[in-house]
Amino acid sequence: MKRLPIPDEVTGDEIDKDVRQELQSLPKTLAEDVARNLVMVARLIDEDPEGAYGYSRVALRLASRVAAVREAAGFAAYATQKYSEALAEFRAARRMTGNTELWPVMADCERGLGRPEKALDMAGAPEVQKLDKAGQVEMRLVAAGARRDMDQLDAAIVTLQSPELASNSIQPWTARLRYAYADALLAVGREGEAREWFAKAVEADRDGSTDASDRLAELDGVEFVDAMDEDDAETETVVTVVVDENTTTDDEPAAEDEATDEDEPTGEDEPADEEAPKADEPKIVQIKDTTED
Repeated sequence: MKRLPIPDEVTGDEIDKDVRQELQSLPKTLAEDVARNLVMVARLIDEDPEGAYGYSRVALRLASRVAAVREAAGFAAYATQKYSEALAEFRAARRMTGNTELWPVMADCERGLGRPEKALDMAGAPEVQKLDKAGQVEMRLVAAGARRDMDQLDAAIVTLQSPELASNSIQPWTARLRYAYADALLAVGREGEAREWFAKAVEADRDGSTDASDRLAELDGVEFVDAMDEDDAETETVVTVVVDENTTTDDEPAAEDEATDEDEPTGEDEPADEEAPKADEPKIVQIKDTTED
């Protein structure tokens, strides 16, 4: 079996205690190996879904009878849009545990496979009533997405209207729910209401899970222009200033013994054959403005 490289600092102890408990059914060395691969899945799934998928396949080959492994494999496949594979893994995990918490993401896999009608059927199934509040909100989001897949835009708006949407309480899912509602309103041309709900999504989006601020700025006609690229941001800005030593600044008052305009000798007092003294060469002073990243 081909293994993938895992940093030495990854021990496997980083995984959730419930998952660790599931892995106790395996021999110790094998359990540690599986745990380390699962840690890599969790680390990479957002930034490098394909990489996460690779580690999930290793864990799956090592311990396919562990529900947590099947679930991790499902999410890794889902992140890479392998919806058929993801759905199979989620179903396997659900059979092993009997839990319904994967029901919304399973319904979203049906959407990904081009079966929004099936997703709507799942939204009306008894399993939804067994979900916690977060799961029910997630199911509502999936159902609204299925309505939009079927060009039922007004129905999508109605689907999202709920006590959770109207609540002023900020929950982990609040920003996404408000964002989905704003996007649905915009899709039917209700721009003023959409702007209001994008603004509300921004207020709730404390971890940047949506691009609500960008959408709001777009509606307001604000265009963002990058003043510098990343390479420029890391480069020191050097400003060259030429200073003439013969020039008196406000901060450096003229010396008392310096000649004034009234005391300046006339040309008659100067020797005719003596050249006028040359001004000293100006100095170049570099002022370094180190721009922080």
